[in-house]
Amino acid sequence: MHAEETKIAAETVVVLGASPKSERYSFKAVKLLAECGHQVLPVNPYHPEVAGIPCVAAVDQLQAKVDTVTVYVRADLLIKDVAKIIALAPRRVIFNPGTESAEMLAAFNEAGIATEEACTLVLLRTGQF
Repeated sequence: MHAEETKIAAETVVVLGASPKSERYSFKAVKLLAECGHQVLPVNPYHPEVAGIPCVAAVDQLQAKVDTVTVYVRADLLIKDVAKIIALAPRRVIFNPGTESAEMLAAFNEAGIATEEACTLVLLRTGQF
């Protein structure tokens, strides 16, 4: 962990589209978020855990207060969860490379949720998370 990362307050972070495959960026994000002290809630309906952390099958099954949702699914898969994410009222939604969608950005911004088009891994490693 880098010194600048220790200054950041821990958040509850939903990783939408978390993968149990270690070569996937969503797996790396789950792992690094946990290493940085964040409470990580991986969402994947097909796997019981990612990086040793139990998965939640669907966004509407989340019970915790969520600070950030980091997206690792395509827009055509995300669209079914937009209203559910808005209902969670996270502070922000991060669209990782390849997940960007003007329609989804507009929906979250209209709901008062900040959005970023950025790589979660880069944000964490540079102290910008």
